[in-house]
Amino acid sequence: MNLFDTLFYNIFSQYKTKYKQKANSIAVIYVTLLQVALLLLLGVFFAGFFKQMNMVTMSSTKAWTLFVLMAGFIYFKNWMQYTGKKRMMINAKMNKKKTQHHNIWLLWLLPVATLGLAYVLFQAV
Repeated sequence: MNLFDTLFYNIFSQYKTKYKQKANSIAVIYVTLLQVALLLLLGVFFAGFFKQMNMVTMSSTKAWTLFVLMAGFIYFKNWMQYTGKKRMMINAKMNKKKTQHHNIWLLWLLPVATLGLAYVLFQAV
């Protein structure tokens, strides 16, 4: 299990009591949002790095198109991964061992902080 599986389970278990049917969708959207925010942060960092190195790799329009396609792929991958047997395996593993539940506000602050950092880097570029 990786970090995203643990975060998925924390979000899923947090919302399972309130929203029984939508807990899985909320957790998938959370993990997707976090992964897309990290992808954006990485892309902005490399765009600034390549600009400083005077390398011409691709245009801005092509980069944004690639980002949107990758975001769609990440959502589809997470949807396939966390709605099938993988979710049942994560539930079984996390129920066996004592897991530490994180504060829900801190968990939702992670993608927001990552997007904020990406915005700051984007403005610096």
